[in-house]
Amino acid sequence: MSRVDENRKSVRFSSQTDGKLGRTKRDLIVQMIDYFYKSKKDPADLNDELLKKELSNGVGRILAFIRKQESDLLAPMFRLSDEVSNLLKLDVTLTNKILENQSKLGAISNEHKNKLIDQTKLLEQLVIGLSSKQQLKKEFRKILAHYISNR
Repeated sequence: MSRVDENRKSVRFSSQTDGKLGRTKRDLIVQMIDYFYKSKKDPADLNDELLKKELSNGVGRILAFIRKQESDLLAPMFRLSDEVSNLLKLDVTLTNKILENQSKLGAISNEHKNKLIDQTKLLEQLVIGLSSKQQLKKEFRKILAHYISNR
């Protein structure tokens, strides 16, 4: 007489399904039964409204999280990037004005330099003229003194 174990029932799977399990058939069945018992889900009900509702709530929570991140992080970052962009445009404008004014200042500086060079040359000519005038006076005094002494 063979003894029958009340805790054993047979379940058969194809060899492909058996390879996918990754656990014993008995463990799989026990885990499935525990899952359905704890979640109060009927495996025969393919249109499980509770599962649909949970999935819908999950999607809603994810969308709320994304909206919150958008308002807390993305919107301020976009505002700041717009401000930085405007500041860069202003900086480029100011830099161009500075370069333009530096160019004008360089031209004015060159004009003053040329005028100073011209004035320096004129002063040198005056100094040369004055020294030659002094020389002429000395020579004239010598001639006059010589004329007076000979007379």
